[in-house]
Amino acid sequence: MQVKRFVVKAFMFRAASVFVLAFSLTIAVCGVGLAQEYALGNNDLILVTVYQNKDLTTLARISDDKIQMPLIGDVSVGGLTVREAQDKIAGLYAGGFLINPNVSIFIKEYHSKKITILGEVKKPGLYELTGDATLLEIISKAGGLTEKSGDEAVIKRAEDGENKGGISYIRVRLRDLTENGNLSANIPVQDKDSIFITKAGYIYVTGQVKKPGAYKYEEGATVMKAIALAEGLTDKAAPGKTEIIRKEDGREDSLRATMNTPVQPEDLVSVPESFF
Repeated sequence: MQVKRFVVKAFMFRAASVFVLAFSLTIAVCGVGLAQEYALGNNDLILVTVYQNKDLTTLARISDDKIQMPLIGDVSVGGLTVREAQDKIAGLYAGGFLINPNVSIFIKEYHSKKITILGEVKKPGLYELTGDATLLEIISKAGGLTEKSGDEAVIKRAEDGENKGGISYIRVRLRDLTENGNLSANIPVQDKDSIFITKAGYIYVTGQVKKPGAYKYEEGATVMKAIALAEGLTDKAAPGKTEIIRKEDGREDSLRATMNTPVQPEDLVSVPESFF
């Protein structure tokens, strides 16, 4: 029995070791892939290596979108991905200097990408991107969301390519990220992006509910949801006479409501007392 247990434990340990190694390799490969697609920019510090040509190894900080390389002089790499810059430098060396040069670039310091995040985060401000980053990573860098945060992030982005000079706005529902686990909503952020985290609207519940008060509005909320947030009805409630007090165009309107009536931010849900 002891021998069998030892064999089983050894097998489990070996299997766990193989899993950890495979997982680590996967992370490493993914990291390399992301680095290859990083767009280089001013103030990035890069190490350029040409295989079997140590004399050409160059540590350079990008300035005016350029670096200086031995033999070929100034090379414009700003705006190129790491992969594109490697291919460009290799092509220049292949044009009369080397046969089939193999060029690799390693980013020593990231300094070129900056984004701004404002609104309902704990540490709003300007942040530098260390390589590729996503919306959730930037929110995390900013200390996370405040208690007053709404359900939407608005990303203001400068257009490139055919629409260069234009501005686009990308809206992301934060609940898709934080609650629903929709990773497709965790979009990559780019240099000069400006992110604004909206402030939540509130609904107010009063009258014959167990915990009257103000509650954060959630998209698609109904009267039933508002009452549930207020911990339900009291024994004296007359739910059939529930009203919504809504402000529109400077005036207050009183609307009869059922449990399925949608509510809007700043609505007041009033549940009267039953006298029978």
